[in-house]
Amino acid sequence: MGAEGHPSEVMDMSFSDQALAVEYIAKNRDSLSKMGSVVLDIPEEIDKTVAQLKCAAMGLKLDVLTLEQDAYIHGWAEGTT
Repeated sequence: MGAEGHPSEVMDMSFSDQALAVEYIAKNRDSLSKMGSVVLDIPEEIDKTVAQLKCAAMGLKLDVLTLEQDAYIHGWAEGTT
């Protein structure tokens, strides 16, 4: 029986994120926290870059949000009253 787990279409994005995260940490090590063993947030731009590259490789195009859509997504007050 073959190994079971995540499909390669998922793993390639995970490995890409990990590689770009390591590159980010190496390039920014002097400005990152010196608190020892800490989980660091990497810039959202890394995830967006990997997602855009994956979509492009699959022949998919991403919609660009309007300013109103972006404000709604990043606001917490809409729809709560």
